[in-house]
Formats: sequence, structure tokens, C-alpha cells
Amino acid sequence: MHGNVSEWVQDCYANSYSAVQPSNGAAYSPDTCSDRVMRGGSWAERPEYLRSARRFHDTPSLRIYMIGFRVARTL
Repeated sequence: MHGNVSEWVQDCYANSYSAVQPSNGAAYSPDTCSDRVMRGGSWAERPEYLRSARRFHDTPSLRIYMIGFRVARTL
């Protein structure tokens, strides 16, 4: 799925990812959250950004053609 669009994820952004990440694998969601995390890279970016470990952030109101989201459910 790399290279399609960058994906919004549920996590709030924190400068130190490892310091705030819940140990149970849940999303980091404090009471106040101004920026959300995006992962991966889109078709419009450089090849070195096309990896799921790439992490950046912006306000949830950002709308742009190369950012999307994936709908998933537990079976």
C-alpha cells in the first residue's frame, strides 16, 4: 500500500513518540490534541518517504489530495 496516499491515524502527535506510546498498542489520545499523526508517503513524494515508519503531523482540518485514511475493523 506504500505510495498511494499518506494516511491519517488516530494518534495525537507528540515530539517523543516512544515516551507517550501506550504499551498496550492503543492510540495515544490525550484530552487535548491539536495535531494528529500521518504515516507513510504518497505518490507525490520522494521514494525515501514511502515507508510506514515515516511519521509527520498537522491539524485534523487539513484537506489535501495526497492524504487519506484507511477504514479497518476487527474481525
